Amino acid sequence: MTTDSLPARTDPRPRTAPEKAARTGRRLLGQRAGRQHHAGPLAYILLAITAIVSIFPLYWTMVAASTDNTRVSQTPPPLLPGPNLLSNLARAWTEAAMGKAMLNSLIVAGVIALSTVMFATLAGFAFAKLRFKGRNVLLMLVIGTMMVPPQLGVVPLFMMMSELGWSQELPAVIFPTLVSAVGVFFMRQYLAEALPDELVEAARVDGAHSLRIFWSIVLPVARPPMAVLFMITFVHAWNDFFWPFVVLDITNPTVPVALTQLSAGYVRDQSLIMAGALLGTLPLLAMFVVFGRQIVSGIMAGAVKG
Repeated sequence: MTTDSLPARTDPRPRTAPEKAARTGRRLLGQRAGRQHHAGPLAYILLAITAIVSIFPLYWTMVAASTDNTRVSQTPPPLLPGPNLLSNLARAWTEAAMGKAMLNSLIVAGVIALSTVMFATLAGFAFAKLRFKGRNVLLMLVIGTMMVPPQLGVVPLFMMMSELGWSQELPAVIFPTLVSAVGVFFMRQYLAEALPDELVEAARVDGAHSLRIFWSIVLPVARPPMAVLFMITFVHAWNDFFWPFVVLDITNPTVPVALTQLSAGYVRDQSLIMAGALLGTLPLLAMFVVFGRQIVSGIMAGAVKG
């Protein structure tokens, strides 16, 4: 008997209309899965407008920093860079002591970002995967601290720093912000979805304790949100003005505090202030250029995994 003589296989169960439609839809999706989608002209126009609107403040800062105070105050203001950019940057660097301020900001923002990432990941793992009494109550307390305005704690916090002898010192800026409730909640939400309970239980069966599980399993899984949290925390700590202005003086400033020296006097030199702001922004731009691909890939990996 040849194969041609064999009867064709048929589905004994008749297919209904919804099943046929679903099968056709799956076949069409499979055919389109490998195709590359191309954006239309409207998408490019919207992206170009968004890019221009986003970049214009930085461009205007550079234009204002490259002219003199008289030209900045004119109407209409200049839209093209002037010839005084390097001289204004040099003046701002000297008058605001930007070298020391940038070093202080790098120390403060780096320590705060690293500690926030580590503590928030530890706490997020505990709230997401560990079972202990009072877990939900503690989580609600952590979330509740997000509702309290930070200005309410300035006076007692300043008194505490003075009692510790940290007034006018960098530890007074670092220690109150070693961890944030937003970071804890962010990491908890990610790990609750991305880290399977079965993986943690399998590690328990193999005899791994909590710190071993955190080091060998949680950290590799949590790398994408950790990169995002580090970037956000670093930028926030670098740009923070209120608390460093309260607890530090001009002899030991961070970048935002140092920039206040450029606005001192009866007549403010707007071009000099813009030059200082440009100097304070350049390290953040350089960091994003260096680590931007890793940060974006971390965001995309977190989006796909979550």
